[in-house]
Amino acid sequence: MQAKKRYILVIICCAFLAYCYLGGYRLKGLQALFRIRVRKNPDNLPCYHQLHYQYAESTDSSNQAQALPDDDLFTAPTYESRFRDVAPQPSFQRGGPIRRVTDEGGAMFKSCRMETCFDFSKCSDKNFYVYVYPPEPLNSLGAPPPISQNYQKIISAIQESRYYTTDPEQACLFVLGIDTLDRDSLSEDFVRNVPSRLQRLPHWNNGRNHIIFNLYSGTWPDYNENGLGFDPGQAILAKASMSIQSLRPGFDVSIPLFHKQFPLRGGNTGFVISNNFPANKKYLLAFKGKRYVHGIGSETRNSLFHLHNARDFVLVTTCKHGKSWRDLQDARCDEDNREYDRYDYETLLQNSTFCLVPRGRRLGSFRFLEVLQAGCIPVLLSNSWVLPFQSKIDWKQAAIWADERLLLQVPDIVRSISTSRILALRQQTQVLWERYFSSIEKIIFTTFEIIRERLPDYPHRNGLTWNTSPGALLTIPTFSDTHRRFPFLLDKLGHTPGLNYTAVIFVQIGTQLTPNSALYKLVKSITKSQYIDKILILWATDRSVPPKKRWPSTGHIPLHIISGSTSEDRPSISQRFYPHDQIETDAVLSLDEDAILNTDELDFAYQVWRDFPDRIVGYPARAHFWDDSKNAWGYTSKWTNYYSIVLTGAAFYHRYYNYLYTNWLSYLLLKTVQQSSNCEDILMNLLVSHVTRKPPIKVTQRKGYKDRESGRSPWNDPDHFIQRQSCLNTFAAVFGYMPLLRSNLRLDPVLYRDSVSNLRKKYRQIELVGS
Repeated sequence: MQAKKRYILVIICCAFLAYCYLGGYRLKGLQALFRIRVRKNPDNLPCYHQLHYQYAESTDSSNQAQALPDDDLFTAPTYESRFRDVAPQPSFQRGGPIRRVTDEGGAMFKSCRMETCFDFSKCSDKNFYVYVYPPEPLNSLGAPPPISQNYQKIISAIQESRYYTTDPEQACLFVLGIDTLDRDSLSEDFVRNVPSRLQRLPHWNNGRNHIIFNLYSGTWPDYNENGLGFDPGQAILAKASMSIQSLRPGFDVSIPLFHKQFPLRGGNTGFVISNNFPANKKYLLAFKGKRYVHGIGSETRNSLFHLHNARDFVLVTTCKHGKSWRDLQDARCDEDNREYDRYDYETLLQNSTFCLVPRGRRLGSFRFLEVLQAGCIPVLLSNSWVLPFQSKIDWKQAAIWADERLLLQVPDIVRSISTSRILALRQQTQVLWERYFSSIEKIIFTTFEIIRERLPDYPHRNGLTWNTSPGALLTIPTFSDTHRRFPFLLDKLGHTPGLNYTAVIFVQIGTQLTPNSALYKLVKSITKSQYIDKILILWATDRSVPPKKRWPSTGHIPLHIISGSTSEDRPSISQRFYPHDQIETDAVLSLDEDAILNTDELDFAYQVWRDFPDRIVGYPARAHFWDDSKNAWGYTSKWTNYYSIVLTGAAFYHRYYNYLYTNWLSYLLLKTVQQSSNCEDILMNLLVSHVTRKPPIKVTQRKGYKDRESGRSPWNDPDHFIQRQSCLNTFAAVFGYMPLLRSNLRLDPVLYRDSVSNLRKKYRQIELVGS
């Protein structure tokens, strides 16, 4: 019996060894065969999308929003980072199958990435130009090709921006003049014969370096997401309602769905004007919209009545839409329609803590932007939807994901969210709305900047920059590679601005320089300041520059004079805000030549600026107001209870605003200043208020801060004041809204930042009763 057991054991061991040997041999054979096949046909390799999808999905975009070390605000792009552009989806979507999709014409969408379908040689890290194809010639009836209102806004936004070029040889990106926004063949905005039109375009090149904007694709009944009706080839798709399955990571860009009345620029501000308490409003969760009795998208919306209780959950739908709704209505339609009419949509938005955003016929819906603007926290019910700009925006800071298949879990999800997180989510909705989504212009520019960051030599802005105000559009990484040089990031990261300041004196009158002249006295006052680094004189007058011996002695303080030798090349009025290489300090003291300020006034204003480095801090204040009689903005220099402008004739600001003024502002704004030779100080105030969404700060001055000298002065021109009112309205029109904000704050040097309560404790017995 024992021998029998030993024989069985020996047989089992031999079988096991044989299995291991043969199995390993077979595995080695397969590996060798795979290597041979790769050598013969490298196209058999699995696509990058398949290999790296799980890795991209596991990348937590919230990590991007964490504060980085000093010099990690902007990072050089790497090969791997350019393809990790998909933020994580809910757990029920991870690990899903990757499938290739075709459009209605049967053309296969290529598995493009930037290295294979984009020509980087056409782009520069300094100049990122976009060429818009000229409009097609008129047809036989003399009419221009059809173009929708929204697509015309997109074209206008590009052509009026700094991205635009009229030379296709300079262009990095190409935008079609053919309207591709609505590719629903049943729509009135559907443009026909797109494939043949594309082939006639001289720079099409199978879509290489092109970007195609699209809001709607496919048509009834299946609304095929990739049913564009033409082959986009190697073009980048900037598309609404994009799914994970069709997105080419690191190549395509998901954009929001917006309606025909959406503003071109500016846009309305968010509805949350203060941190309202309590965080929970009348309704905990709300939705009002259509439901579909038949067809795609009907499953989710037809089930919402299960959550409606008319108390804290208000989710009402209607069947009453379309021409044949009565023929398709079900048994619940009449009851749903009656409940639907009981509630006002705007009232629900304003009085709800959470707002449901379910999918429609397509994955995206208009509700998303409406809810975001209202500050109602979006509860997303659209499985597999790639949220707008999801590669850069951490939506976990502003929205809640739910699962269409687990609809009944939504009440428990929203009830489990703490009050503190509710407040943080609501605040973030307003940041994202105002910085990226409030206008078509911002949506288009954000798309361009996402693509621009994929260029090999262009630095990346990290998650902190993208997800905090003022956002990536106003944080230009070519200015500096460290966050210490950006005024609006100092406070967030616990840093202070660099020491000392550079005084920039703009000389436009050029009176004779004598010891009694205002300019001479001003230079002397500056040299006595303990914080001065250097003095820069911008000589913008036809008169010759006084010789060096006529200027007051500045001791160890460097004094630089920048001037033009002739009237043709002298600095324009905007040159006072040029980012000159000589300005090396964070703080810039901007002065007019006739400003009369003593050293104490300069030092006090500088100390105040160090506490508010993101704002303009100075002495002369002005105000804007709305004039109903003229239906326009007014400008006044009269003393009022408020101010909204601090003139840069005597003010401190951060040097980054010089960079923005010169390299970011629209050419239309700079052209207005150039033509009027006026209003540059107003434009700088609008710029800073637009960036910070804060008013400037006025410091208390002596009774007369200026002493006008006799002679020719642009400020004595009677048309000067009229021009400034005209400029103010032009600036507001180009910005799309009025950025200026009113303030009543005036900081006085008496007891500024002194601990008054502590000083009183030195004489405690005086305050004792009956002492």
